[in-house]
Parts: sequence; structure tokens; C-alpha cells
Amino acid sequence: MYKDILNIVKIANSMNFEDACVLIENCVNSDTEFIETLKQIGTIPEFIAHDSTEEKLFSKASDAVLSRAFREIGLKSKVLKERGDSADVLAESPIYGYTLVADAKAFRMSRTAKNQKDFKVVALSSWRKDSEYAVLCSPYFQYPSKSSQIYEQAIKNNVCLLSWEHLIFLIENGIKETTNLSFSSLWGFCYDYSQGLFYSEIKKCFIKQFDTQLFMLLGLDNELFTELLDEQITTIIKRGEQEKLFWEKEVNKIERYSREEAISELIKSKKIYEKMTQIDTYIRSLQK
Repeated sequence: MYKDILNIVKIANSMNFEDACVLIENCVNSDTEFIETLKQIGTIPEFIAHDSTEEKLFSKASDAVLSRAFREIGLKSKVLKERGDSADVLAESPIYGYTLVADAKAFRMSRTAKNQKDFKVVALSSWRKDSEYAVLCSPYFQYPSKSSQIYEQAIKNNVCLLSWEHLIFLIENGIKETTNLSFSSLWGFCYDYSQGLFYSEIKKCFIKQFDTQLFMLLGLDNELFTELLDEQITTIIKRGEQEKLFWEKEVNKIERYSREEAISELIKSKKIYEKMTQIDTYIRSLQK
């Protein structure tokens, strides 16, 4: 369950990181409430500090969730163990033989404006190596709603911009890849969509067009997906209240600080001693 994932994340600092990753993956693979986890995994909890061990482990959890979601819709999939310039997930169609690399994205609700670097579309394309497709999975409502460079990059590099909500929709409706249904037109959507597209339109949001392609492929009404999005908005609103509560508690805690505690916390938050240490390290390297 999602709560179990968070419990493992919370104790990440007391464990070997690789052992924690194995524990997380096992937790995801045995999750009996997987759909509920899918609905939550796109939002990084506010209690997780930026660029922390906990954040890295939550990212690993999102990879495991994405990999399982691919398996739920009929693909073979695994989380890749490579570090650095590599995709996080590899999936293969046992029926049609194609492979795809994928990257899972989650964002904080408190995060301000995002740019193309947050989505790493071009990098993901370069990570496909011998795979036919590259798929980015992000929260539906975190994709830019109007124009953005990520749409231009996705079109030029044929990267599929999928969402957690699309996967929820497929799994909840029991849809899997079969001999009569190939998902390849979804993964390769950007290539087909780009044909005949005017250059002035290349940065425009095409998520709605992708939705339409999905409905046509499945022969389902878009009202079902609209209902799912409405439900997800309700879930996100509830989650938002929980995340705000975390910060309210932080405010209450800070208000009770003594002068000395407040000064100490301010010094820590600015990472002053770490910056001074880095300066010393740099100077020593010059003196050598």
C-alpha cells in the first residue's frame, strides 16, 4: 500500500540504500491496493526534504510503480539498476516484440513553475538505445496546459507523454495489450501527430489529442476518462489539505523556537558551514 511505501521512505536513512530499494520494489509488487497507490505516486510528500535520501527512494518507488503498471497492461517490465545516463524502466511487448524505455515523474504540490529540464524529454530519448519507444510518465495535471518546449522536444524526439491517470484508466477498465490490440500507436503518437503539423503549432499542448487517440484505439467514450479525471481532482484536493497540514505544523514548531534555536536553524537552512567547507576544499586544491 502507499502508506507502506511512505513508512519505508521514512526510515531510509537507517538502512542501506540498496536494501531499501529492494524493500520498496517488493512492497510495490505485492500491493493489493495498487490503483490507490497509482493515484498518489505522482505527488512527492512535503515531509520529504529536497535532494535527500528519502527523495531518491521515493523516486525509486515511482519507478517500481510504473514498471508494475506496465505489467498490469500486458507488458513485461523491470526497473533498471543502471545509474547515471540511463532510463529507469524497461518494458517489452511479449506479443509484438517492441521495447520501450520509460521515466517516472513526480512533483511536489508546492513546486513553482516547471520547465523542460524537469521533464528531461531529450535525455530520455537518448536513453532508448535499441528500444523503439521512449515514454515519460508524469501527473496529468502537471503537464503545461498551453505551450511549452517539452511538446516541441517530444515531437522532435518521438517521446510519448503519458500520465499516471492514463495508466489508471487502462488498468481500471481491465485493458491489456492483446493480439487484437497493440499499444504501439500510443507510444509512437508524437511521430504520427507531427505529420502535417505547422511549425507554429509545434510547442502547443497536445495532451487532449493524445487522449483522443487513446479513446479511438480502445473504442471507449471519453466520458469515462473525464469522470476519472474529476475523481482524481478530488483526490488531489484532499491530498493538498494533508500537505498543507504538514507545513502548518512546521510553522507552529518554528514559532516555539528560542532565539538560539532559530539562529541555528537559519544557519542550517542556508548551508553556511557546508559552503565554507567547499571554499576550503577548492582553495586546498589550488595550493597543491
